[in-house]
Amino acid sequence: MQPVQPARKMWLAVSVNARELAPVGWDGAVNAWRVAGSVYRMGRREWVTAAGWQDAHNDGVRTVIDLRNPAERQPRDADPDVGGALAAFDVIFAPTEDPDNREFKALCVPYLNDPAYYAANARLFPDKLAAVFKAVAASPGGVVIHCSAGRDRSGMVAAMLQDLAGAPDGDIVAGYQAAMRGINERHRTRLTPHPHERYLDEETLAPLLQSRGEGVLDFVRSLNTREYLLRHGVSEPELEAILSALGARVAL
Repeated sequence: MQPVQPARKMWLAVSVNARELAPVGWDGAVNAWRVAGSVYRMGRREWVTAAGWQDAHNDGVRTVIDLRNPAERQPRDADPDVGGALAAFDVIFAPTEDPDNREFKALCVPYLNDPAYYAANARLFPDKLAAVFKAVAASPGGVVIHCSAGRDRSGMVAAMLQDLAGAPDGDIVAGYQAAMRGINERHRTRLTPHPHERYLDEETLAPLLQSRGEGVLDFVRSLNTREYLLRHGVSEPELEAILSALGARVAL
């Protein structure tokens, strides 16, 4: 007889092929998704074309929050020329980590690429994560949060935002899994191979979707995003502003 698995793990196994989330169709944007309300996430902003930035502006976005470290912000030859398109946005640099921190470097090799290490990131760099949420609160309009792939740093912040807004388990898991699939598809079609990652077929990807979906959910449910942010300098009015951007009004 097969052992009975815990209900949550059984549900997560099913969630690998859960309902498809609608991607955001800004021209050139890679791995772009709506988190909730007027808050979005995506991969590196340099992929977005001038027309894509107009699309984002039409959707109400006014602030771009870049979670990458300074060394990652270099343009690439294939990046489109967007002229002055970004002048319509406030671009905020808010890295979620110190890449030179010894403990972080030992855990996250070659970089943060698994929700299993989100808790360590939150423990080591609370002020940096708080700064991201303060930037969301201060935006005069919609916000797009991006890292490089649009999967883990933006995924960590997106899951915290969903947790703050009271999203159900399934939405948090599905959001992360959609981003995993999104960047995996990018690896399938990109002309220049990624130095550390490759396209994964469904047989290889499926168990990672399950384990990492469980990991991101464990992270936010253990963290208690609201209490974490309050402890690290995000004010009650700022939480209210974030919830408003997410389209969620809950009692604080």
